[in-house]
Amino acid sequence: MRALTANPSETIEGRARVPGDKSISHRALMIAALATGQSTIEGLLEGEDVLRTAAAMQVLGAEIERGPGTPWRVWGRGVGGLIEPGRVLDMGNSGTGARLLLGILASHPLTAVLTGDASLRGRPMARVTAPLREMGAQFFARDGCRLPLTVVGTRRAAPISYTLPVASAQVKSAVLFAGLNAPGATRVIEPAPTRDHTERMLRTFGAKIDVAQGPGGRAATLQGQPELRGQSLRVPGDPSSAAFPLVAAAVLPGSRLRLEGVGINPHRTGLIDTLVEMGAGIEMENRREEAGEPVADLAIAAASLSGVEVPASRAPSMIDEYPILAVAAACAQGATVMHGLAELRVKESDRLGAVARGLAACGVEVEEGPDSLTVHGTGGRVPGGAVIETALDHRIAMSFLILGLAAERPVTVDDADPIETSFPGFAALMVGLGAKLTAP
Repeated sequence: MRALTANPSETIEGRARVPGDKSISHRALMIAALATGQSTIEGLLEGEDVLRTAAAMQVLGAEIERGPGTPWRVWGRGVGGLIEPGRVLDMGNSGTGARLLLGILASHPLTAVLTGDASLRGRPMARVTAPLREMGAQFFARDGCRLPLTVVGTRRAAPISYTLPVASAQVKSAVLFAGLNAPGATRVIEPAPTRDHTERMLRTFGAKIDVAQGPGGRAATLQGQPELRGQSLRVPGDPSSAAFPLVAAAVLPGSRLRLEGVGINPHRTGLIDTLVEMGAGIEMENRREEAGEPVADLAIAAASLSGVEVPASRAPSMIDEYPILAVAAACAQGATVMHGLAELRVKESDRLGAVARGLAACGVEVEEGPDSLTVHGTGGRVPGGAVIETALDHRIAMSFLILGLAAERPVTVDDADPIETSFPGFAALMVGLGAKLTAP
């Protein structure tokens, strides 16, 4: 456990490139392992979560290499070609890795056991296992369908048409991954659009997948048992990681920052849309496409922010960014009201409760509801001066370190180690841009 303190800072200036997108990195490794031939992946996030996925795919039979200063190379086994693992698959802190992998394993005739760290073992898996059971897989788990969990994959997966009870990119992706090894068409209908990285990347590798808007919602239909072929990819910068220096530059007067090569998938730009509504000056420049994803350089200059109301409909496009949005809201003028936050209760921690407690400890007035959060901004620097319990949550740790930069007194997080799971080199990058971070 390594504590880290953020001290009041002046400006954030310069240019930087944030690590590769975590969601896309997981999918790139998994789909490459299910393809035939070699795939080359540049810009892969090398945080702990993604490295766990890489290790799991190796145990399942894919060949994966990475030399110093060279791209990752994956030699896949083809759809349905993974082998039964000879050991438990430890997914660490990665909920995305665990849930997506359950989908892949569900339609392979093998038995596998998944576990994770204390945080991941406390997170429910039932929303994923429910549709996968309909496809023929069996699951044996602790009470509440929690890890450690044993999956017994089916030899003949049944394609299904499944309507998500709650919009979730992880559940959608797990069902589509299971559908890869099922004959016929597997369809997932979502009540609200979620991030579509899986659909985009499957198309890049050669799968036939159609997306259409209907009366019941957005439907993604995958034709099963495709021949996926190895590809050369570059993973865009992660917008969820870009959020932290972006907000720091937005709230510290005089700041000017350029973040290069950030993914701007329209299902991931909820935070940027909200910051612009609050008055932030953000420009998307040099737009292009990489790995089937839209990418741009983000330029931001500090501005006076004002509180806004964030509708629940925006939650799927920024569910991971609410903790750092709350930091921006704490520095804004007036109240910011965020709706539709129930999903935050079952992330790496109860993020909604953690954010509310942390802001209150830093002298910010907050009101926490079952699925909402109201932050009464100070219109400038917050009082600060607190020690924040991160509960092994990397986004809570980074959010409150950014808050400390814009506080009157230092803010300390009790454990900065989990940050490496999603943003390796976070502290060094921020210090290079002007942040004052020190070990207490």
